[in-house]
Amino acid sequence: MTPFPFDAVLFDCDGVLVDSEPITNRVLAEMLGELGWHLTTEESMNTFTGKAVKDEAALIESKTGVRITEDWLKAFRARRNEALERDLVAIAHAPAAIREIHARLRGRIACASGADRHKVELQLAKVGLLECFEGRIFSGHEMPRSKPYPDVYLAAAEALGVDPKRCAVVEDTVTGAMAGVAAGATVFGYSTGESGHSGPEALRSVGALQVFSDMRELPALLASHGLQPA
Repeated sequence: MTPFPFDAVLFDCDGVLVDSEPITNRVLAEMLGELGWHLTTEESMNTFTGKAVKDEAALIESKTGVRITEDWLKAFRARRNEALERDLVAIAHAPAAIREIHARLRGRIACASGADRHKVELQLAKVGLLECFEGRIFSGHEMPRSKPYPDVYLAAAEALGVDPKRCAVVEDTVTGAMAGVAAGATVFGYSTGESGHSGPEALRSVGALQVFSDMRELPALLASHGLQPA
């Protein structure tokens, strides 16, 4: 078996491990409609995917004239979590790919998400992947800055004791890919052509080295990539 070319692999969660964006944005569109900003689920996805809702408070307030308080955000998270508990499924073929990479790297993988920790842990548990990431989950809500800044990926690499430049990052949005590139990692973009995922050209334009559309491809893509010596 040839040496694996990365010391660790860092995964985004929403849109990479779990198919959560349609569910989250359905709830968000409903709640924004209650404030007077009427969006379809797809319009909400185009506006908010890859971003933390709390970081978009100024945009929401400009469209609705309503101040976005912590109580409103708590209500959104509660309704979102209820829907995720009921409807969430894994990204196709992601669980098998994750377990293969986890075994190959002897557990040196992490989940680095822009979402709040409770959501990430709820989702990973729902699709049976929590055991692969337990103790190695990092939330942008707990960092000084959210994606597209690199803070959450830098924190994950530091906790794993690896150089970010020796990490692969798997992302599906321009915002997340920018964070991985800013951290110095090699970014692999997951893009299916479906709403909620950034397109291949958009991902490449911000520095994603390779773009793929089937999670079954990921272990081989990672294993065959040759990093240049630092």
